[in-house]
Amino acid sequence: MKTVSTSKAHGGVQGVYTHQSKTCDCEMTFAVYAPPQAAQQPCPVVWYLSGLTCSHANVMDKGEYRQAAAEHGLIIVCPDTSPRGENVPDEADNWQFGSGAGFYLDATQEPWLKNYRMYSYLTEELPAIIAEEFPADMERQSIFGHSMGGHGAMTIALKNSGRYRSCSAFAPIVNPMTADWSSGAFARYLGDDSANWRSYDACALVEDGYRLDMFLLDQGDADGFLETGLRPWLFEEVCKKANIPLTLRMQEGYDHSYNFISTFMDDHLAWHAERLAG
Repeated sequence: MKTVSTSKAHGGVQGVYTHQSKTCDCEMTFAVYAPPQAAQQPCPVVWYLSGLTCSHANVMDKGEYRQAAAEHGLIIVCPDTSPRGENVPDEADNWQFGSGAGFYLDATQEPWLKNYRMYSYLTEELPAIIAEEFPADMERQSIFGHSMGGHGAMTIALKNSGRYRSCSAFAPIVNPMTADWSSGAFARYLGDDSANWRSYDACALVEDGYRLDMFLLDQGDADGFLETGLRPWLFEEVCKKANIPLTLRMQEGYDHSYNFISTFMDDHLAWHAERLAG
């Protein structure tokens, strides 16, 4: 692991780091905020997964999470959204696929399968680095994200429910198998058989018996992607049938931007901190 930069913030340290990933077969970048409490003792870890077109930097620059993280003593890990580099296949003119659009899955189709393995990267390789390099209490982890990252957080949490104490999301893609801005990417990463897509779809996972104790979702009602890409009511329906507690808050007048995310960031971190306190 190499340190790109560090900067003091709210008594803690905001850092950016790189490493050569065996999983994604390229150099990967991630950001970590270590709160002031981490200088004295291991702290719980909250993972934040970003959305389409983003990298580790978007939430770091616009998410306004450090004050709340310092208050609650939370380490915040912000991975990239995809593999990147000259030898990584990409479609530069397609914002819904390739670089910045890894969809937090493990691709099975050529030429994407060699590098686009974000699910394994986030559940195996990067957690091992965080455990080794940072004062992290890996027995206390939570996960959240935005849009494509909300999809990633929800599917990862459902498939690894013993690892994460809580999961929340801002405007998540809850049913990417049928959403207009993700189904095409799923077909290319995972093949044409949609049965192979179910393990990366939060609605399908709940239908297939996966469980988590509780979810918190915030969704702006002025979000331009609400009707065709996000559709949180679909997840509300499957959670009701499965008796999974879900708090879905429709936020009046808010769109899909980081102005929305930063407004409710403190709420989400306080919610995770409460569940990580035990």
